Amino acid sequence: MKYDLIVIGSGPGGYVAAIRASQLNLKVAIIEKESLGGVCLNWGCIPTKALLKSAQVFEYIKHAADYGISTSGSKADFNKIIKRSRTVAGDMSKGVAFLMKKNKIDVINGFGKVMRGRKVEVTDAEQNVKTYEADHIIIATGGRAKELPAVKIDGKQVIGYREAMSLEQQPKKIVVVGAGAIGVEFAYFYNSIGTEVVIVEYLEQGILPREDADISKELKKIFLKAGMEVMANTSVESVDRSSSKVIVKVKDRKKGEEKSIECDVVLSAVGVQANVENIGLEALGIEIDKGLIKVDEYYRTNVPGVYAIGDVTPGAALAHVASAEGIICAEKIAGKDPEPLNYDNVPSCTYCQPEVASVGYTEAAAKAAGFDIKVGKFPFTASGKAKASGHSEGFVKVIYDAKYGEWLGCHMIGSNVTEMIAEVIAARRLETTGHEIIKTIHPHPTMSEAIMEATAAAYDEVIHL
Repeated sequence: MKYDLIVIGSGPGGYVAAIRASQLNLKVAIIEKESLGGVCLNWGCIPTKALLKSAQVFEYIKHAADYGISTSGSKADFNKIIKRSRTVAGDMSKGVAFLMKKNKIDVINGFGKVMRGRKVEVTDAEQNVKTYEADHIIIATGGRAKELPAVKIDGKQVIGYREAMSLEQQPKKIVVVGAGAIGVEFAYFYNSIGTEVVIVEYLEQGILPREDADISKELKKIFLKAGMEVMANTSVESVDRSSSKVIVKVKDRKKGEEKSIECDVVLSAVGVQANVENIGLEALGIEIDKGLIKVDEYYRTNVPGVYAIGDVTPGAALAHVASAEGIICAEKIAGKDPEPLNYDNVPSCTYCQPEVASVGYTEAAAKAAGFDIKVGKFPFTASGKAKASGHSEGFVKVIYDAKYGEWLGCHMIGSNVTEMIAEVIAARRLETTGHEIIKTIHPHPTMSEAIMEATAAAYDEVIHL
């Protein structure tokens, strides 16, 4: 069967690219070996947010007295929390199936492999093999949990993100290796429902080491207050699984001191590894660098007619990045002239409580780049909406270029800040200056006022501090 476009992988990059291509009147097929929606909908973005919402609700109940409400006898039912998360994921996957049908996209179940002559070989669950042809092929096979040499995932005592959201029994104690977004979110979830949590991070900054230093410092303080142990600048030397308990040996990279931690489960959350194996790249001579497929600004590989998007390419392994790339790629294939993606204006969000959201330069990076900067900060303790909601921890930090007023970066930690960051993305895209933000009326009372106030603080015009 011949198509205009075949997409291998139905994650947020693949299925979005397929829909956009179909909207542009291309005949499209999508290949998926598991469930429609990929890791994001089934084992990542969506089901983790369901877990985190359960944790947030439980925390509200535990602190109900702070709101003048009496409760008693509440407890977290781990199995029901997990079941709800899986139900949400299942519903979202069905939603993608509906979108495929609506947009007249053929869904082919099986493992796809690119072949010479712009063909794709698909092997289904029964090992039946079929070959399909297309003028264009997009590789959107996503990624999986990365492993450290000393932290090999066995799915039982040492787990990745998939197992972390589908355990049959709640662990009494868990060691989370890696304090990026995945590690931090699971640390928050398990701590909230009563599991003892130890976070081990290799980099010196510790919690969310790639965020602005002030954000990392604030979240670490909050996590420590919640009862978690945070070990920064620490390496995992070995993991002993010879008994019912797991013994994790860690080493302080600065002092050289070693320590053993006994726990029930180790969660490996050290990043994402691209799924580029066994999909035919070598046979076609598709160029790979450091485990990622090399592409141009329109996601074309060095082989004509073959493209790649999402986690298999360089750049942030984020669902919204893959979706944006998929749209640009599909539009280019359809003969349009899309604007290349500006990777300097991609938001990063972490959905623990309090949430973290950021975009652009950190303060340190802006200084290192040679900018003369203005920095403003507004704490949520001074926000009426935050105080009224009972979530006054955190702040908004903004960074502007002192010469031209360009919005270089914004970093937030607080309740619902992942819903606020879009204002910054739009403003930066429109080249909005700090003075324009100050003069933009923000509704009162809202958390978003903190963006205006932080900007005013950068220009010594802040009212409510």
